[in-house]
Amino acid sequence: MTLAKTGLLRAMVAVGMVATITAAVGIPARTTYGAQVSVDEPQYLLTAISLAEDFDLDVSDEIDDERYLPFHEIGLNTQTIDLDEQGQRISPHDPLLPAMLALPMQVGGWVAARASIAIVAGLLAAATLWVAVRRFGVSTRTGAWVVGALSATPPLTAYGSQIYPELPAALALVVAVGAVSGLQVKASETTPRTRLLVALVIAVTALPWLSVKYVPTTAAVVGIAAKNLWQLGQRRLLLLVGVALSAMGILYLVFHLRVYGGWTVYSTGDHFVTSEFGVLGFDPDYWGRSRRLVGLLIDRPFGLASWSPAWLVMAPALGALIARRPAGWSLLALPIATGWATATWLALTMHGWWWPGRQVVVILPLVVVVVAIAVDQARRILVPLVASAIVGSAGWIWVAVEASTGRRALAVDVTETAWFGYRWFSRLFPDLQRSSASDLWWAVVWTLVLLAWAGLAGHRASVEGDEDTGRSEGTNADEVASDLDGGSAIR
Repeated sequence: MTLAKTGLLRAMVAVGMVATITAAVGIPARTTYGAQVSVDEPQYLLTAISLAEDFDLDVSDEIDDERYLPFHEIGLNTQTIDLDEQGQRISPHDPLLPAMLALPMQVGGWVAARASIAIVAGLLAAATLWVAVRRFGVSTRTGAWVVGALSATPPLTAYGSQIYPELPAALALVVAVGAVSGLQVKASETTPRTRLLVALVIAVTALPWLSVKYVPTTAAVVGIAAKNLWQLGQRRLLLLVGVALSAMGILYLVFHLRVYGGWTVYSTGDHFVTSEFGVLGFDPDYWGRSRRLVGLLIDRPFGLASWSPAWLVMAPALGALIARRPAGWSLLALPIATGWATATWLALTMHGWWWPGRQVVVILPLVVVVVAIAVDQARRILVPLVASAIVGSAGWIWVAVEASTGRRALAVDVTETAWFGYRWFSRLFPDLQRSSASDLWWAVVWTLVLLAWAGLAGHRASVEGDEDTGRSEGTNADEVASDLDGGSAIR
């Protein structure tokens, strides 16, 4: 093993441990009062119990036996209805996460289930660093600092201890991106293409089984993979991948039609009796949802930057990425744009009964890679970035401790936290849930600031790229001139 690979491996272990430890701080935290976990979380855990003990998805007996009491001490919102005369009930949530948690629930209950998610947080951080370094050329040192800092800040660290499919989905997306980008690597790539394609098929198959809301982002990655294989002339591999993914898609649809009685799991939900597609909203106001384009980042209660100001750097980082367009840049930009659009227009709400930022967690590791690329080109921003991420990490630990001692609950009154970082910094942002005239105008101001910052970063990156190209061409010209007058022989 080379020294570079050893250094990368050590860095991956380090960032993985940081992510797991900061996520694990939230294991004892209560999501709401009177319940360790709430809303969707007990549904996943009940299904995990059913899979472990009964090998089926029917949770009617678990509900009747009140198996939820160890982690949900108050009455349970079952979220489902009787599906047949025998009273079968199936939670309206995709089954892959409960399948992952079945063994931990059997061995150690809800604590082990949360701990397993914290381990996923560590694996996600390590995989993100590997992709940044091996696929996008980021230096190991810069990548380790950026990935380690942002992986230890909310919402990534918050969802490392909550029972949601967000982090497993983010890990699957990172694996898929790593596999697709590997297809473009030729002589230096030691991993066979077939192995990369197997990893790709497994990863993109897992995403819809974690949640149907990940289908648009999955489609973006698959589209780029198909384009790359076509350009590489790998028609046979493209056909095999197409057949494999088509088979997986048919299996997905058939399973849902037979088990859930509809195209999606929402067919069994008591809230979507009239239509499973009501999960998008029964009368959606897409124009009104457009405010989320900026709100997902700077909304006062639910924006990423309110809880960790480090996420503001995504604006200039994306601006620099689009301006430079390094090899494989679309494999980062397109899934990020697709995931952000899904959270903006398709999600029922961004202000939900969960920790802020849930709807974009799946694409945030790709944002981390983009930030790492930008910082590697402008290392002067590394220290401010890490410092602002530490503020977010400290805020998460503070809130998690509050929620573990009963003073706060993660999904109820987290915005009432005593953490001064949030209380002070969030005042800079508009409250788009309230959406007063002043809030909307303040959102416009922030939008202009972020666009200007992205544009300035893009211009600077473009200029620096031209200068680098000029220096490279100048060096080549000097070498050619030196060869012509015999200078190379003297050297």
